[in-house]
Amino acid sequence: MDYAIRLFRSIEQYSFDSVKNGYCEALTRDWHEISDMRLSDKDENERKTMNTHLHILEPYTNLYRVWKDDGLEKQLRNLILLFTDRILNQQTGHLELFFDDDWVSKYHIVSYGHDIEASWLIHEAALVLGDKTLLEKVEPLVEYIAAAADEGLTSEGSMIYETFPDKGITDRDCHWWVQAENVVGHINLYQHFDDEVALQKAFRCWEYIKKHLIDYQNGEWYWSVRADGTVNTADDKAGFWKCPYHNGRMCMEMLERFS
Repeated sequence: MDYAIRLFRSIEQYSFDSVKNGYCEALTRDWHEISDMRLSDKDENERKTMNTHLHILEPYTNLYRVWKDDGLEKQLRNLILLFTDRILNQQTGHLELFFDDDWVSKYHIVSYGHDIEASWLIHEAALVLGDKTLLEKVEPLVEYIAAAADEGLTSEGSMIYETFPDKGITDRDCHWWVQAENVVGHINLYQHFDDEVALQKAFRCWEYIKKHLIDYQNGEWYWSVRADGTVNTADDKAGFWKCPYHNGRMCMEMLERFS
């Protein structure tokens, strides 16, 4: 707990932009500016990203469960509003991915897995804060974002990876983490909005996972199923970008929500 609080304070001291809001994507080991802020070659070299804000939202939510600090509450509330007012594209229901310092995004990329993941993590954060007014703002957007994510659903119940609308390019591979978030996001809709259709979507994706992604012989999940239906065994079972995070969390979320 002490370590978590120290880490929260370090993030706030060094990464939070108190002038233009939000959190810096990357800094040097000793918290100085760095020219290349990309976490991978797939990323754009921008100062603020949806993904990093999503992965600050989640731990801040969980820290607040056990540490009701006023400063943490303020920043958690701020993160939720950054998603609803800055990161969410109000016209499409999708989340924008990369922003400059002034929250301008010049990229048009739809990441279906991040959309469905954000829908339940934003909702969870608002529920933990317990602010009725905030929930009234957030909950319609939770359903809106999840509905936009459903554009990536396949006839088998899985969810494809991403699309580039301006380029007419779509990556139809079904990645392990996207399927895990697909299950949790739709279960969240069933649990809190009595959405029976969402429950069936979650069940169909779970059947897809059991059929195509779980390695019953050697354990863990495969990286993805390619668009042609073949299982991707070339990429890591566990590595720099893959570990039992999304899928492990999915299992724990299901156990907790249905207990």
